[in-house]
Amino acid sequence: MKKKGFLQKTSLVAGIISELLCVFCLVMLVIKAQELGMEDVISASYMASAFFFFTTGFVLIIIAKANVPSFSFDESVED
Repeated sequence: MKKKGFLQKTSLVAGIISELLCVFCLVMLVIKAQELGMEDVISASYMASAFFFFTTGFVLIIIAKANVPSFSFDESVED
């Protein structure tokens, strides 16, 4: 298996951080929804933020786990 590059490792870390931020936004959404109601602008912004962080983290983790081919001309092709 090919070793992961620096950018793929960075993508994995950023994806995990993004998923943690999604969980934080969901917790804050529950707290603010009880306090202000679901129709409030703050609740909607927490919902939008949670969706954004979830999808961003999902894509970054998929990129980090992918087997990216080498586009370098220096290496020989192994089958």
